[in-house]
Amino acid sequence: MIIDAHQHFWQYNPVTFSWIDESMAAIRQSFLPEDLKELLGKNNVDGTVLVQVNQTMEENDFFLSLADKNPFIKGVVGWVDLQADNLKEQLDSFGSHHKLKGFRHIVQAEQDPSFMQRPHFERGIAMLDSFNYTYDILIYPHQLASATKMVKRFPNQRFVIDHLAKPYIKKGLVEEWKKDMLQIAAYENVYCKISGMVTEADWKNWTIPDLRPYLDAAVEAFGVKRLIFGSDWPVCLLAADYTNVLSITQQYFEAFSVAEKECFFATNAIQFYNLNVFI
Repeated sequence: MIIDAHQHFWQYNPVTFSWIDESMAAIRQSFLPEDLKELLGKNNVDGTVLVQVNQTMEENDFFLSLADKNPFIKGVVGWVDLQADNLKEQLDSFGSHHKLKGFRHIVQAEQDPSFMQRPHFERGIAMLDSFNYTYDILIYPHQLASATKMVKRFPNQRFVIDHLAKPYIKKGLVEEWKKDMLQIAAYENVYCKISGMVTEADWKNWTIPDLRPYLDAAVEAFGVKRLIFGSDWPVCLLAADYTNVLSITQQYFEAFSVAEKECFFATNAIQFYNLNVFI
């Protein structure tokens, strides 16, 4: 079984998606379930987790409606204002949506280096565990130290780092990022998605050897029981197609045991997000 624990959909418009600039022309269009379904079948992928793109409640409704209509979407990671005074009421309103598994905030765009230590943000994170929701950490490497403070403060909250915290693969920088990843991985409530690597590398000229040091470091830090596969489709199309992205990890884990590969490609995601893979 293969679960792709990180993919996106969107209905493109130039205002909401202004972050898609001229260099990203390959993804300057809508991407919907019918665009992905055939690719999943071709690559023997059994299900996906659909992850937040824009920080709006309307997107939650859109994603949950797609999940209701498309059985391959096993879970949804949405967005909610974790600093809102009425957060509890907002979380209560999601109670009937069983495919909603957690939330994400685009912390990588926050200029405040202590954003994750803001009292209102911490109050929001503290509330997620009581609702059994996960939290996806979307950051850059320079924010790993702050993220480590956060996960230490909330040992019962399930966290997953998206895209290996976006290491500077294009520049070949490994050591500082690796040191910080080892520190955050010391907290067993933290998982890590091996996703988004090709778009942190040279889009046109990346090679498997460029990626291997980061894969090695991720395995060293988290082990195979806290690593999760994600394609980051369609963003990955800037540098590689779906099959290429999947094959990177399939080649890397080829020498691992059957049980270890099952953990990485399916079991870890199912357990982390509490997915029902049979619906």
